Amino acid sequence: MASQPYYAAPYSLCFLSPRAQQDLERDEQIYSSYEKLTSQLPISHGWSPFSLQHYQSFWIPSRLVTACMAIQSHFNPRPSDIILVTSPKSGTTWLKALSFATLHRRSFSLSSHPLLTNTPHQCVPLLERFYSHRTIPNLNVLPSPTIFATHLPFSLLPQSALGCRIVYLCRDPKDAFVSLYHFLDRCIGSSAEHKSTTQGLDLSKVFQMFSRGTSAFAPFWDHVLGYWKESLKSPEMVLFFRYEEMMEDPASHLRRLAEFMGCPFSMEEERDTTRKQAHQQNPFVKSCLKPYTNPKNSIERIILKFHLKENRQPRVVGRVLGAFGLLITDSCGLLRVWSDGCGLPKAWSEFDGVVEDIVKLCSFDNLREVEVNKDNKGNFEERRPPPSSFFRKGKVGDWVNYLSMEMAEKLDAITKEKLHGSGLSFESSSVVP
Repeated sequence: MASQPYYAAPYSLCFLSPRAQQDLERDEQIYSSYEKLTSQLPISHGWSPFSLQHYQSFWIPSRLVTACMAIQSHFNPRPSDIILVTSPKSGTTWLKALSFATLHRRSFSLSSHPLLTNTPHQCVPLLERFYSHRTIPNLNVLPSPTIFATHLPFSLLPQSALGCRIVYLCRDPKDAFVSLYHFLDRCIGSSAEHKSTTQGLDLSKVFQMFSRGTSAFAPFWDHVLGYWKESLKSPEMVLFFRYEEMMEDPASHLRRLAEFMGCPFSMEEERDTTRKQAHQQNPFVKSCLKPYTNPKNSIERIILKFHLKENRQPRVVGRVLGAFGLLITDSCGLLRVWSDGCGLPKAWSEFDGVVEDIVKLCSFDNLREVEVNKDNKGNFEERRPPPSSFFRKGKVGDWVNYLSMEMAEKLDAITKEKLHGSGLSFESSSVVP
């Protein structure tokens, strides 16, 4: 069996259970038969050194075609499981982090969260990589529900997956292309073997390939339309998000995501969030808690403000807390009691609102600064990109810095033609920032 990249628990358990010799031989036969089939597929080297093969109307990275075949035949999720789907470089990393943190929010504290020691791709592995080790993973050991992720088009999903809830995130094709170009170019640069022999990708050349529908898991527009149409047909089974809208209001989209996954935020979690937002507008409290980085320091600032402002302020607080008689000796502890009595949310004395916590934890800027995501080392041969390559910018409209207006207009025209009559449009995100 080929070497396996590290997966965070519980996914690592799928490869740890003892396997009989006959199972190993069976898996080897399965993957060998897939390899024979792939040798007959059309191939494109337009994204050299990456090659693509045409499989069931889509272009799939050559090294993942056998994995796609294995998924179609052997991936058997439960109805309770959740599948995250994106076209490459359309917010995959962000969606994985948000979904994982939301589903498991009661299992981990913020200070020891798995997303602080593992990449989002280790916490929620891509099925195409999960099935690329010449071994059929044992999914029976996974808890219910489990989150999976894939780039597979809807038409390539196995029938077994259609009974799961599917979350799809799409992105303006101009930004998706630019992000894909930089990602693959950086993957080449991170490989010592290709640094001296490859100058990198030619932007103009791969743009033409992308426009013709020849790129990873493309045509892009067919990929998007497959899930868009299914979301209209079965909205209870397919939740369709747009990256640009999600960036504008991540909290609202996170609530929709939680509801769809079957783990809606409770009234208490929502109340903490709502009350914090309301109190944030109070000038006095806002000045006391700015910057809000350390709850204890913030509390001390309130105490200091009360002591130093007007002489009547300490007496007011003293009357509220007089029964304790410890205003000076235990100011911080008593303020927590006072804050509860005055309606200040616990989030400010102990923790933030749950929705905001998750949004902050999974924000692009926060994840980019996590040590494990700063790693610049990858392995080209093992198809393991450097973790840092997943955190370039994440901005809406960054295409304007790389595409000429002619290129942008060409992609817009193709998009308009391909999506005509579908009810889906990217026009609002096509405005130059």
